[in-house]
Amino acid sequence: MITYAAITVVITVPVARAGRLRSNRLAVATALIFLTAAVGHGLHAYLAFAGLGHAEHAVSIDWVWALAWWNVVTGVAGLYYWTVRRRTRAPAGAIYPDPQRERLQDEADAHRATLEAVIEHTDDAIIGSDLDGVITAWNRGAERIFGWTAAEIIGRHARVLTDDAGAEEQRDMMHRIRTGERGVPYETRRFRKDGTPVEASFSVALVRDRFGHPVGFSAVVRDITAIKEAAERQRAVEERTHQAQRMESLGKLAGGVAHDFNNILAIIVNYTDFAVEEAAGNDALATDLRHVRSAADRAINLTRQLLTFTRGDTIQPQDVDLNAGLAEVHAMLGRTIGEHINLIMVSSPAPVMVHADPGQMQQVLLNLAINARDAMPDGGTLVLEANTAALDGGELDMRPPLPPGTYARLLVSDTGEGMTADVAAHIFEPFYTTKPRGQGTGLGLSTVYGIVTEAGGSVNVYSEPGVGTTFRIYLPLATASGAALPAVLRRDTPPSGDGRTILVVEDEPALARVVTRILANGGYHVLTATGGRQALALFRLHGCDALLTDVIMPEMSGRRLAEIIHQTAPALPVLYMSGYSNGLLGTTHVLDGDIAFIEKPFTAHDLLHKVAEVVTSQTLIPGYG
Repeated sequence: MITYAAITVVITVPVARAGRLRSNRLAVATALIFLTAAVGHGLHAYLAFAGLGHAEHAVSIDWVWALAWWNVVTGVAGLYYWTVRRRTRAPAGAIYPDPQRERLQDEADAHRATLEAVIEHTDDAIIGSDLDGVITAWNRGAERIFGWTAAEIIGRHARVLTDDAGAEEQRDMMHRIRTGERGVPYETRRFRKDGTPVEASFSVALVRDRFGHPVGFSAVVRDITAIKEAAERQRAVEERTHQAQRMESLGKLAGGVAHDFNNILAIIVNYTDFAVEEAAGNDALATDLRHVRSAADRAINLTRQLLTFTRGDTIQPQDVDLNAGLAEVHAMLGRTIGEHINLIMVSSPAPVMVHADPGQMQQVLLNLAINARDAMPDGGTLVLEANTAALDGGELDMRPPLPPGTYARLLVSDTGEGMTADVAAHIFEPFYTTKPRGQGTGLGLSTVYGIVTEAGGSVNVYSEPGVGTTFRIYLPLATASGAALPAVLRRDTPPSGDGRTILVVEDEPALARVVTRILANGGYHVLTATGGRQALALFRLHGCDALLTDVIMPEMSGRRLAEIIHQTAPALPVLYMSGYSNGLLGTTHVLDGDIAFIEKPFTAHDLLHKVAEVVTSQTLIPGYG
């Protein structure tokens, strides 16, 4: 008994002095074994002594029960010792802590804590899931990128972050990784909790347990939305630079050809005139020579257009009111364009003065109008407009780009066949044409480009196959004439969005991201959809304070989307946007004339002011209430 008690003291005292009574469970369990043994032996000795030395007195039954219960305690202590021994896997006979082992354990614990802190505080999303795709781990980076807290999303399937196409992509990636593919990196689109799209870079790997069995997936996700936007802007700048260089090279080539060809034509024309004089009295020969002269005149006109494109022709710029030029061209087209074309003119209420050659301005309008007529063989609507527009210098698809400012603007819109993006990229190149052979020279639009750029302006084209085309011509406003300039760039600060929710519907992802950023920076909470069906799903899930939608979209138009939403929320304000002019959309009854509308390209200031007007008005949209 004394020996057991001494062993108990020998075990507990050093461990207690080291401050490890709580952490060294094996020592405590061992001490308990010897302590219970010491007490048990004491009880046995007492009962034996009482039974042998005092036979005349029977041993009390209470002491017998006490001994029995203490044996149970000893057994429990032994079971506890066995359990602790199995868990600690200590070497045989090891009771006191191994300093080297504990140091390594402490280092491992510190490393694990550091790793957990790094994972928790990294900007990238660290996501874990089981083999079925159910989310099991979610760090703060994931909360920041996707808007879900860990408590909200752990236990939900990863498809909550994506749409149907993305869910199929997820299944494919999980299958590839399970079948042995390692470290699969890919870029894709996912959606935040509020429905906003986020461009993300994924690196996915398989997680295995200590026996090598697959137990789940780990994914490192980086938000690359800003990187993609910057890359798109860089590509746009490079494309515009390449376009300018290509046009310059083509212009030099065309100019050289035109000058040399003019010399040849001068010889042909003059000798033809000589021959006509000599053919007096020979009607058949004179008729043939007149055909030759007519063809030469057409060739002279082509070279003139080439020289205009290359800025090699003589021009006489002066202050011109575009309203007057628009009226002259409208009158001319009214007599010649044909009854199957509905010709509409929308002039500016105030004079729109530019410093340019009047004849060239008419040529620009005529060339664009003739192209529009040819794009509507079965009839349609042609709209000519003149007004002013404010640019902030960041507009895309301006050829060439323009600095910020207020510009005069001519618009020529049609409801014709439209163009694909590939065709639109080449339309200003000399001799490029989509018309059948013999029906087009390919110089009409290159001439327009040359005239506009010579005047310091720019051209923007918006077109969709089967819908129509709008050309926008931007020209610097004249300042030397003394005429009052129209509206200048709007400088007043737009009202804050105050957290109001705007549902943005735009089928062009790059533009959708631009609009989302503008509105978010303006204090709005933005829900973004790339089509009508997704927009309806977001509206039913989250609701909104206003709808900002493109007019022409695949599957469902902006007008139809507004009609469906107004069945549920008839007072919801709607702002329409389109690359087509308001004049074209109104005259063709795509939209009613008194709806809220903003025309692309727009500035951030214009968009925020227009959205603020629509949101704060809280009035019904005519025709939809």
